Amino acid sequence: MPLYPNAQALISANLEALQDGKRVKGVAIGILTAAQQNAINAERAAEEGALPPILEEVIFYGSHVYQSRVLQDGYTINDVVDQVMSAMDAQSVVVTSPRMTTIQNPIPRADRYGNQIRDKAVLECTRRHPRAELFTVVPKGDYNKPQKQKSRS
Repeated sequence: MPLYPNAQALISANLEALQDGKRVKGVAIGILTAAQQNAINAERAAEEGALPPILEEVIFYGSHVYQSRVLQDGYTINDVVDQVMSAMDAQSVVVTSPRMTTIQNPIPRADRYGNQIRDKAVLECTRRHPRAELFTVVPKGDYNKPQKQKSRS
């Protein structure tokens, strides 16, 4: 399994610290499968300028995913943890594009809002090289969105 046994707690702790306005440190949350890592590294090698390969371990800070999913979209921290857990599943497949590296779970997950979601993880493979950073998650198929939380003043 790509995620470490304590990944859920580590992800939640970082997101809760961000919610409290604290700074967070990167935490190792899991590994890519050999197939995921090989596909990403093959794509990196084929790019102009041949980027160096990444390691299998993935780290998580959470600031971008907190800003985009919790503050902008209104998801709860538990929702985001579910999205990460699904996106980082062993069955997730690499989806490459010229601008980003992603892995997406091909099996839909029922969310709390009545959607069938195929969660996608966006990996940042350069800033924290040689490890990939889980930069954000995108819940593909979230047609019924949560009501946005009122901001704390």
